[in-house]
Amino acid sequence: MKVIIRNNSSEGSLWAARHIAERITRKASVTDKPFVLGLCTGSTPLETYAELIRMVKDCELSFRNVITFNMDEYVGIPEEHPESYHSFMHRSLFDHIDIPEENIHILNGNAPDLEKECREYEEAISREGGFDLFLGGVGEDGHIAFNEPFSSLSSRTRPITLTADTRRVNSRFFGGDPDAVPAKALTVGVATVTSSQEVVILAFGSKKARALRDAIEGPLSHACTLSCLQNHPCSTIVCDEDSVGELKVNSYRYFKAVEEAEGM
Repeated sequence: MKVIIRNNSSEGSLWAARHIAERITRKASVTDKPFVLGLCTGSTPLETYAELIRMVKDCELSFRNVITFNMDEYVGIPEEHPESYHSFMHRSLFDHIDIPEENIHILNGNAPDLEKECREYEEAISREGGFDLFLGGVGEDGHIAFNEPFSSLSSRTRPITLTADTRRVNSRFFGGDPDAVPAKALTVGVATVTSSQEVVILAFGSKKARALRDAIEGPLSHACTLSCLQNHPCSTIVCDEDSVGELKVNSYRYFKAVEEAEGM
């Protein structure tokens, strides 16, 4: 696991965007196979998406041969609802870049058979050869996607019931009312994420400090699903100074020294 520590979220977001762009460009230089990219929602990736949009508009990057799969979606709200992840992704990224519509995959939270929808989503990811890179965020309790604490580390895409804490945190998108947040969602599993060739997780702000401490310095545990990255051969957490406030001093110094040595 690598930990990239930047001064603030803006610097971390730019690092992530440029890293993703470099990976897309690198693959395009050696093969015509599409780049398969996992994407997340919420406020955390917005600056990263803004930089990717800028790169496309300035002809520094193209998404024409990129296939995307989003990590989750609420159950029971219309796709056109302003807080559905379909709406979020088009508003925040897809409507501003050159990605073909048929290359975009987002779980259908209104499918008549949710279990079947999840199975078919996993099959679609497999048909594309799996993720080249998965971009995610982390919840305050250490969850990735909607894999709440105590989710199996071998889990795959499935329906899940959201915890009261997750609904409380997400209520800022629903007028501050936790009861307005859907109680269920569809989510890729922990193993879906860790099957990616590369995983990049964004974690900004002091509210993520405990989650980072548990994931980086704590044991591999389903109590903190982000800790799954300890077993991943190519994983990176991109964070800011506020989010590493609970790391041990020597841990912090180690990761900063690695950054300096590798010129990151």
